[in-house]
Order: sequence, then C-alpha cells, then structure tokens
Amino acid sequence: MKLPLDINKIKGFLDPDEGAALFDHCMTASELGPCLEVGSYCGKSTVYLGEACRRSGTVLFAVDHHRGSEEHQLGEQYHDEDLYDEQLGLMDSFKSFRVNMRLAELEETVVPIVASSMVAAKKWATPLGMVFIDGGHSLDAAMTDYRSWSRHIVPGGILAIHDIFPDPKDGGQAPYTIYKLAKSSGLFEELIRVKTLGLLRRV
Repeated sequence: MKLPLDINKIKGFLDPDEGAALFDHCMTASELGPCLEVGSYCGKSTVYLGEACRRSGTVLFAVDHHRGSEEHQLGEQYHDEDLYDEQLGLMDSFKSFRVNMRLAELEETVVPIVASSMVAAKKWATPLGMVFIDGGHSLDAAMTDYRSWSRHIVPGGILAIHDIFPDPKDGGQAPYTIYKLAKSSGLFEELIRVKTLGLLRRV
C-alpha cells in the first residue's frame, strides 16, 4: 500500500495497522458502491479510505461537522490549540482537512459533508459499500451513527468501528456498545479486529 503523502504528518488518532486494514477492506468494499466515514477530523482515515476509493473509481463521503468531539473541546484531554478558532470560540478542523485532501490529491474522490451525522443522514438514499464510524464517543452520538448509517450498507459491504475497548479501564464504551449491537443484530458477521478497529460484513 502506497499512500500519496506522509500519513504521519496528518493529525489524528488512527494507528497505521488500523489504517492499513481500512484500506485493504475498502479496496474490496468500494467495488460494491461508494463508501462513507463519520468523523474525518483532519483526514488521516480519509486518506486511507479515499485512496482505496480512488483506485476503485468511486467516491468517499466524509461526514464531519468539524467542530470536534467532546474530548477536543477547550480544556479537554485532546484539545489542539492549532485547530481552535479564537474569534469564534469554536474548534474548526475543516481547513486542515481541506489542505490534507489537496496534498493527497483526493479532491476529486472525497466528498466532504460538513454537517452532523444526524443531519447528513436525514434524507440519505444512496447504498454504501462501506461505512467507517469514528465520530463522537458519547453513547447518544455512537448510537445515532450506527442507526443512521448501518442500514445503508449493501450485502457483502463492510461496517468498521473505531476505538473499541472491551475493558472500560482502556477507554470509553460507546463504540464497543454499537460493535456488540451490530454483532447481535443478525445483520453482520464479525471479520477481524485490528487493535481498536472492528470490522464486520453485512450478510
């Protein structure tokens, strides 16, 4: 796998092994239809998924309001001053995201949707080959992402969920909760886990 830029220069929390797994599964899933991610941040995962979609000749919808999740806000653990708009008093990762898409030569492949997951999904009707969920980590946010997007995955398509921590001591439980929900739904079969990334196939 050769990426179009140095992925380590993009801000984000995706492990390289997780990124490689996203790329590999997206290469296959993107043959079934366009793909979508929830939670782009500065575009690290977008590059892995977008490059796979580019090679397959399809598009990647990148859904993010670009105001940061709970943990990115002022005074929180993962706050980044470089992404904070002092004038507005808000996080804004969209400028960094756009720069990275240009550097990665993915502007003709990645379709940014600057909106909350709930708003973006309201009138959604396009079948999807793959959905990657890495949005807000509150239970409400994770459940909204799962309920909004998993139903649009075509048979044989992939559902990927990031930041799965079975042990509460290691991290928040919302992504693990929707991962378990998907497994028990009868709609998905478990494929592999790569560090904190879980991958399932729509049956």
